[in-house]
Amino acid sequence: MKIVARNKKALHDYEIVDKVVAGIALSGSEVKSARAGKVTLADSYASCSNGEMFINHMHIAPYEQAVAYAHDPYRKRKLLLHKKQILQFSAEMDQKHLTMIPLMVYFEKQWVKVELGLGKGLKKWDKREKIAKEESKKHLAQLMKIKGK
Repeated sequence: MKIVARNKKALHDYEIVDKVVAGIALSGSEVKSARAGKVTLADSYASCSNGEMFINHMHIAPYEQAVAYAHDPYRKRKLLLHKKQILQFSAEMDQKHLTMIPLMVYFEKQWVKVELGLGKGLKKWDKREKIAKEESKKHLAQLMKIKGK
């Protein structure tokens, strides 16, 4: 498994409730650009329309050798999921006001895969609480390490 891009900010801004791995429909020049690691997941999200799921605002830089067949870097890209999964996640997004966020893009054998997280946006005070808990865990681990010696 070769990781192409990670969305580290998503784990800071959202509380991830559920995860799913999906394929993604790309053109040939997009795959070559992804192999070169020119993928950015910042501000990208997934949405449902007409029984299909698409990923929006995922930036894949144009491949330099494919000048004549260059693709739009920010186009909507179709996610390859089962119909049952699409219906389940679209219902959860509508009813619970959750957002589908791409967490990671990677290659599994020759296929491009996207790990998506169904997340709830965190408020400013939630982020502060999360940071405080992480710091206290680190501090306790340091104390236990010192007492163990």
